[in-house]
Amino acid sequence: MSAPAWDPLDELTPAQRGTLEAYRRELVDLNRRVNLVSPASAADAERRHVVHSLALGYRSFPAGATVVDFGAGGGLPSVPLAIRFPGVRFVAIDAASRKAEAVRLFARRLSLANLEVWHGRAEAWPGRADYAVSRATAPLADLWAWFVASRAPAPAAPAGGWTPGLVCLKGGDLEDELADLGRRHPGLAVERIRLGGMLGDPYFDAKEIVAVSGGRASSV
Repeated sequence: MSAPAWDPLDELTPAQRGTLEAYRRELVDLNRRVNLVSPASAADAERRHVVHSLALGYRSFPAGATVVDFGAGGGLPSVPLAIRFPGVRFVAIDAASRKAEAVRLFARRLSLANLEVWHGRAEAWPGRADYAVSRATAPLADLWAWFVASRAPAPAAPAGGWTPGLVCLKGGDLEDELADLGRRHPGLAVERIRLGGMLGDPYFDAKEIVAVSGGRASSV
């Protein structure tokens, strides 16, 4: 594997690296009893799950912002991001009670005071957020509808940071998803960032960050 063009792990302090490694161990151990990630991927959890999640740290989330993670599963990407951005409030949402409890366990054991968990369906969350993140959770049009329903008055984008909106990890052919997003929610700004070149790792060649911003709520 070639040397990464940008390594998300380089952005962490030694203490954060230690916390992240503790999370990786907790994730792999709990995954033996609760299906949080595929068993085949658990052996390469740092690369396939942790680094993938931390790719969203390519740009910053401003201190004091609230970021909601729709379909948090085993805390991906919310746990790595909560470690990376301690001044940002993260809310991990999952409709599966065992997965929500898993994230609560991770937050408690890792002392992540900036990570909260809400058990329920994403569209029912009553809170307000400046950003939404997700990792292979739902189609873009649905993710955007959930975010708009909970969107806080948009703060200014920080210098070098993400524009307030949806920032998600996606893979594969997205043309149909993007077309549906445009039909259901016209007038949005969409940015796509390929991860393979950014991370210098062929494993990520078919994966990307999709950032969506602007617009208003529209019918679903």
